[in-house]
Amino acid sequence: MSLPARLSLVTLGVSDIARARKFYESLGFTASGFESDSVVFFDMGGTALGLYGHDPLAEDAGVKPQGEGFRAVTLAINLASKADVDAGLAHAQKCGGTIVQSAREVFWGGYSGYFKDLDGHLWEVAYNPLCPLNENGLLTFPAPEKS
Repeated sequence: MSLPARLSLVTLGVSDIARARKFYESLGFTASGFESDSVVFFDMGGTALGLYGHDPLAEDAGVKPQGEGFRAVTLAINLASKADVDAGLAHAQKCGGTIVQSAREVFWGGYSGYFKDLDGHLWEVAYNPLCPLNENGLLTFPAPEKS
């Protein structure tokens, strides 16, 4: 057996589920309705975002909960234009996010910036002219070159 090449769920360990939920709802995310006091899920158009307690998530994975700083993971929201990136970052900041990298032209030909949520999770907001969004707002990739 091999694993399918897809991402089903991203779960973020958070310090306060109610506070984190309010932040993500203020960004414009809609809770799925499948939730409890200990977890909430957001439908991300084919992938789900879960919020779960930081320490219980570490316990579930069998790892120690301590550790701060860069977690070697970023999450990204791709948008249709540079202006949308600027507006998206401004909205995240208005909702309580912290801008850690202002939007700028980047080496790979796009335009992006970063904010962190209330628990320090990094989100990139990007425009990528090489992978435009389809009618559903999902990334499209160019066909692989044939050798």
